[in-house]
Amino acid sequence: MITIEPLKTEDREAWENLFRAYIAFYERIAPQEVYDRAWREFRTGERMHAFGAHVDGTLAGIVHFLVHPSTSALTDVCYLQDLFTAPEARGKGVARALIEAVADWARDRGYERVYWHTKESNVTARRLYDRVAVNRGFIQYQLPL
Repeated sequence: MITIEPLKTEDREAWENLFRAYIAFYERIAPQEVYDRAWREFRTGERMHAFGAHVDGTLAGIVHFLVHPSTSALTDVCYLQDLFTAPEARGKGVARALIEAVADWARDRGYERVYWHTKESNVTARRLYDRVAVNRGFIQYQLPL
């Protein structure tokens, strides 16, 4: 059974392990301060939010999301920034349950849409994403500052 809820204080270590694995999956490196800042933000729940998926009492997946204004919508929109499941939990509905939880959260607040990005090469995740959402065909560019 999958239980989705906001992260709790006792989830910190397991959350950080999953988040570190997510960062490594995308071939990035983040200093400890990034994890500490994200955790603080999630705990206040004002600007950034996070849910955890527990399977049999173990944190098996995480999702991070935030809300921002949009010039092309009448309401704010929700950006699902990070989604990661433990390898042993994949294919069991954890990622789908996390996406649905974010969608329910955003819907309850009257937001117009939830959106996210993934790497084109992330074919495993894209199989799920293609079933639950619409790929609008956008390409992301970044300008490091």
